[in-house]
Amino acid sequence: MTPAAPPLRPDQAWFTQARFGLFVHFGLYSAAARHEWVMSNERMTVEQYERYAEVFDPDLFDARALVRAAKDTGMRYVVLTTKHHDGFALWDSAVSDYSIARTRGRDLVAELAEAVRAEGLRLGLYHSLIDWHHPDFTVDHVHPRRDDPDAHALNEGRDMARYRTYLHAQVRELLTGYGPVDYLFFDFTFAEDKDGWRGKYPEDWDAEALLAMVRELQPQAVVNDRLGVPGDLVTPEQYQPDAPMRDEAGDLVVWEACQTLNGSWGYDRDNTNVKDPDLLVRMLVDTVSKGGNLLLNVGPDGRGALPARDAASLAAIGEWMRLHERSVVGAGPAEEDLAAAVAPGLPPGVVLTQRADRLYLHLFAWPFGQVHLRGLADRVRYAQLLHDGSELRTSVFDPDQKAWNTHPGGQPPGTLTLHLPTVRPDVAVPVVELFLRG
Repeated sequence: MTPAAPPLRPDQAWFTQARFGLFVHFGLYSAAARHEWVMSNERMTVEQYERYAEVFDPDLFDARALVRAAKDTGMRYVVLTTKHHDGFALWDSAVSDYSIARTRGRDLVAELAEAVRAEGLRLGLYHSLIDWHHPDFTVDHVHPRRDDPDAHALNEGRDMARYRTYLHAQVRELLTGYGPVDYLFFDFTFAEDKDGWRGKYPEDWDAEALLAMVRELQPQAVVNDRLGVPGDLVTPEQYQPDAPMRDEAGDLVVWEACQTLNGSWGYDRDNTNVKDPDLLVRMLVDTVSKGGNLLLNVGPDGRGALPARDAASLAAIGEWMRLHERSVVGAGPAEEDLAAAVAPGLPPGVVLTQRADRLYLHLFAWPFGQVHLRGLADRVRYAQLLHDGSELRTSVFDPDQKAWNTHPGGQPPGTLTLHLPTVRPDVAVPVVELFLRG
């Protein structure tokens, strides 16, 4: 049997059932169109960066269309950046005038929350713990002003206690103004000192109190690990773990891989290093096979529209998910005994997932002729290609059979052989669905 990861509470179990979500990075940096860290990367002052607030007009931001695209891609939840590191709020914050409500009279968090619920998906809110705009947020080694000649002197008079009060007030607004929130994605604690600067530690946010606030106001919400104190899951970013994730004691944990389409979270007009949809499908399958979720990011452009290249990627993934969804949603790693039995005989590039009594073989490379599954002769009652429901012939090898002309040699007792068509199915990743006996 598969060892279970630490269970989420019953009201959080939707998260590992969902397996696939959409991350949406959107803000003033979308108008700059050169990475969401543009304020830090280009060492802008607050005054230099504020000019984007004057022109930022997301007139093409259509929350319903965006959420519908997520649903059509096979995603089950959407996470929106309420405020990124630049401090600009996408909701009507009572404690700040630096928001889309003040500049354009809109509340994009409210618009997205309504759209998510209308489409039957789950609502996630990203909130940056960092705020380069706030006058009390101290300069550190990632702050835009870190290289100023008087950078260290800038911290004189700045008070993180006042900033904490502001941070907690904004989080409270998000937790009380938009109905049920299913997921809180905080970002991020960097508990290290570097280049003569003190980092930002859990105590800088009063992380325990922030987490307690979430538990009080939205007790059903899943919370990530980036407050610097344990949450409900861990969030590896921009890499794929090579095995199911475990804690220091060796116990399995709930996790979510956060991935971009092109290496940038916010809209980056001239970045064309876009992952191929086939690669994205393989990343999704790889994640689920190791017990994780995939949170895949898009960055709407400066007017709020989904870039054509992002829309095309989602559509391609969605076409694969339309036919293969059940090998991902509600699925997870194969039972340990099944995986151990079949692993020695599998050809390269076969990734397993399982959902109840169905075992799924994702064929990243198309084998010629047969796939031999050791130890499954008595476990499989039916085999088919998932995309079209077409039966695959099966046979059980005689272990004494010798290789001769067109007849392959014997396999170990209990080996089940799947007979594949010569022509690879025209889908991103072909999938074999095996119906297991109890």
